[in-house]
Amino acid sequence: MLTVAVAQCRPRKGDLAANLDRVGALLAQAIALDPRPAVLVLPETVLSGYFLEGGVRDVALTAEALRTAIEARYRASVPGGEAIDLVLGFYESLDGTLHNSAAYLRLQGDAPAALLHVHRKNFLPTYALFDEERFVERGYGVRAFDTPIGRAALLVCEDAWHSLTGTIAALDGAQVVFVLAAAPARGTAPRTDGVPGPASVERWERLVRDIAEEQGVFCVLANLVGSEGGRMFQGGSLVVGPRGDVRARAPVFDEALLSVTLDLADIGRVRAELPMLSDLRTMLPFLRPELDRVMGIAAPAESGDAARRGATKGTRTGSTTASASTESGATPSAPSTSGAATTDGATPAPFPTLPVVHTGAQGRGVPPTLEIDPALVERWLVAFLRDEFRRRGFTDAVVGLSGGVDSAVVAALAARALGPNAVLAVRMPYRTSSPDSLAHAQLVIDQLRIRSRTLEITDAVDGYLAHEAAADAARRGNVMARMRMITLFDLSAKHRALPLGTGNKSERLLGYFTWHADDSPPVNPIGDLFKSQVWALARHLGVPQAIIEKPASADLVQGQTDEGDFGVSYAVADEILNWILHGWSPAELVARGMDAEAIRLVTRRLDSTHWKRKLPTVAMLSGAAIGESYLRPVDL
Repeated sequence: MLTVAVAQCRPRKGDLAANLDRVGALLAQAIALDPRPAVLVLPETVLSGYFLEGGVRDVALTAEALRTAIEARYRASVPGGEAIDLVLGFYESLDGTLHNSAAYLRLQGDAPAALLHVHRKNFLPTYALFDEERFVERGYGVRAFDTPIGRAALLVCEDAWHSLTGTIAALDGAQVVFVLAAAPARGTAPRTDGVPGPASVERWERLVRDIAEEQGVFCVLANLVGSEGGRMFQGGSLVVGPRGDVRARAPVFDEALLSVTLDLADIGRVRAELPMLSDLRTMLPFLRPELDRVMGIAAPAESGDAARRGATKGTRTGSTTASASTESGATPSAPSTSGAATTDGATPAPFPTLPVVHTGAQGRGVPPTLEIDPALVERWLVAFLRDEFRRRGFTDAVVGLSGGVDSAVVAALAARALGPNAVLAVRMPYRTSSPDSLAHAQLVIDQLRIRSRTLEITDAVDGYLAHEAAADAARRGNVMARMRMITLFDLSAKHRALPLGTGNKSERLLGYFTWHADDSPPVNPIGDLFKSQVWALARHLGVPQAIIEKPASADLVQGQTDEGDFGVSYAVADEILNWILHGWSPAELVARGMDAEAIRLVTRRLDSTHWKRKLPTVAMLSGAAIGESYLRPVDL
């Protein structure tokens, strides 16, 4: 019997000493469990956080330094000296190179801590959210190793996405495969299995269950939680049995210590019923030449190759093949070409013809739905705000409350994350602003019971525009937007409150904001939600109906509406943007029957405003340009 404890942690980013101390505390907490676990498993990069960019070198340890540091924390935290094994992820310094590594250590009484194995991540994601290969080097190889709990193997995150790694571990004798991950959550649509959580948690569960079931092993997943640079680690750690059955599951987003007792004899029972690994061992000598062939490696000697070919030509005992018939001198009959007659001469009924299924343009699939699970999104964004404020050292937020749905949603999320008394809502009307804007903002203030202040910006805006009497409506609107940001950032300094952004994804993609104004706040919880998704979240959060139902407006000019400015509704624009962001061309969307003029309006705005979604372009004169070569994450 084997008891495994899994701690999904929220590390303090870049704080090696504090995270090592936390490991010591977790060892003590795990040892106090009943039954006492034989092994404690912690996630990938638990000693530093994951998205460190160029900061990796500042926290990287040699394996020996790790062993020494863990031994010191173990002795300080576990005075009784009870034995326990520890699996954890860390950035490793090895002979002048940096690696994303996982270590297995044995901690036992007065004996020195033993480092039993180090696995260096083979597959380094350098795409989408990830840029890992810029900062660490690959490991090469997967090996099982002996431990007091049996034979084990370690994989780190993307290693587990390639089925070959789990196969190699099992062929090498692993009974338990430990997978350490720092997997950011993705996917806000309701899950297909009905279990609450992001779609990426469902995908990870399938991966871990496949490793366990295909190889007949136990598989343990330990995942980070917490937010780094807007990317929320999902948690959802798992312990899975050799049938692919989930034995224990940790929650999403929250820290948790999971403990489960396993019977290693289950492996033998499962493999007796489903000898998948035995079948693979039998076939592997014949499959290896095929692997060499597809990899372009020279074929083996003819004698061995001929033997392998012979084994595949139907020469099994008791089999009857066409080649055996021709060797005996008989001429095989030509197969019937009619396809209509059976052996008894009867004509079979035709197969029923099913409707042709079209999964998308030219048979392609469709992008993710715009439908969201609003309860999940609320939980996700509340956790995101709490983490961002904790890491940046703020307790209070300041929000520009316009009376529109976006700022109402952000205020509601902030009140849930930080508490109503920690949120300052600021109304900043101009003399041409709609009276409804002030009234609707007051509805939100009263509903959430947050602090508020009203600051008229008319005098400040008109004081400048008095010297620019010829300024058109667009320039005047930009001055108003920038004046509002001046106000928010000044109040931020006064109250030591972090400004929150309120721009949604639709506005950001369409360039419908004032550069270095609406997009200036350092934290934005709704910037990856389309406008239609913000409305769905607003309904879930209970935003006043009058705000949800009124036409969206920047309210910079009397009678102005967003959709009037676009020439297309948000519903249509969001649908077009969703398809384009997932790789479909305008021509393909037209072929699907979407409105060509709407596509033209949306793509023109999208393509002409990329500059607004970037920091200023800096002439790079050195080899260490800020943001290109000298890289540090915003929250380190």
